[in-house]
Amino acid sequence: MYNLHLTPEQLEIRDTVREFGGQKIKPVVLKAERLDARERRVPMELLDLASQMGLRGLALSEAAGGSGADHLTCCLVAEELAACDADFAAVLGETARLAHVLFDRAMTREQCDRFLPGFLAEDRFHLALAGDDGAPPLGINYHRSAARVAAPKITAAAADGHWIISGVADCVANAPLARLFAVLAAVPGRHEPGVLLVAADAPGVTVRAHERPWQHGVSGAVTFTDCRVPGDHLLGAGAAALMTGAASGRGIPLAQAINLGIARAAYEAALDYARLRVQGGRPIIEHQAIGTKLAEIAVTLEVARGAIWSAAWASDHPQAIADRSLADLPLTTVAQVFASEALHAAVRDAAELFGAMGVMRDMPLQKYVHDALVCMHGRESNRDAKLKIAEGLAGYRRANGAQVAAE
Repeated sequence: MYNLHLTPEQLEIRDTVREFGGQKIKPVVLKAERLDARERRVPMELLDLASQMGLRGLALSEAAGGSGADHLTCCLVAEELAACDADFAAVLGETARLAHVLFDRAMTREQCDRFLPGFLAEDRFHLALAGDDGAPPLGINYHRSAARVAAPKITAAAADGHWIISGVADCVANAPLARLFAVLAAVPGRHEPGVLLVAADAPGVTVRAHERPWQHGVSGAVTFTDCRVPGDHLLGAGAAALMTGAASGRGIPLAQAINLGIARAAYEAALDYARLRVQGGRPIIEHQAIGTKLAEIAVTLEVARGAIWSAAWASDHPQAIADRSLADLPLTTVAQVFASEALHAAVRDAAELFGAMGVMRDMPLQKYVHDALVCMHGRESNRDAKLKIAEGLAGYRRANGAQVAAE
């Protein structure tokens, strides 16, 4: 099992990010005019500073020019950033995750030589994954192989040594900021979807930012209109790494760590307020009802952190499942189901400790409640997530989209 004693490097990274968030991020993102959900533009100058600290390449291997952080460390950083601002954490988390998968696992040496120098040199070089992941749906397909996996909405046709890409991908995380897209497309002659590397400034690429995204960070719709890219921009066998983690429920629990950071911010705000607010001649934290409520929130945070850390450690050490040190379950999905519901309740309870101030639009508590709701409803529903866990309990191995399509 993972060691609850973080390494000196992990502690240093966590403390550095926490200090950066307190001194740089919070004074900007918690201004009253930015607390409205419609006015949450990600501060690009602060993203640049975070990139210069190495957070954009946090998970990228040292050999490729990154920090080589493991999944647990990435979750520590995501929690610290989300305790300041969930959107900020989501943008950096998505780029760091994709950088590791693309440059360390999916690209060939020639493809890395083409795209990696630009990623390392430019602070605003962000990454995005455009297209469906091809995961079979659950629901009526629970414990059954999906008879058919829908083909990607984006198509790629071969022409004169190039690929001609057409189609639309909606709700693409990081789309308005991305310099490079990994595009899942239907490729002729292949049963499984292909992944093509497309620069954001390639002719035929149009990005429309969502004004009110339903997920943390920034997102948008990406349209490919006869977009022409070189033939060697097609990823090889390593492309499967882009599609297996989330579908299996065993990937890095970044979204859950962001959820934890949101709840921790709400808890810390409520704790500070309870120590300052005096009623009946003493701080309200000394009243039993308030003290009990804060204790319940603290318990929820600690249990959720344990579930998230366990899932992160397991994704770094798959052999722990093979030798039965850990349950053979999709632990990231387990963390999602527990954290999304329990942490939303914790944030709501923290807001209630403020009374009427908890719903004022110029106070941060309403922001935390909104952000916790996004965590609960903005991704895979808990209904489908629980079915994924149930299949694990029954020992059912669901094929990923590529495998099903090939059958």
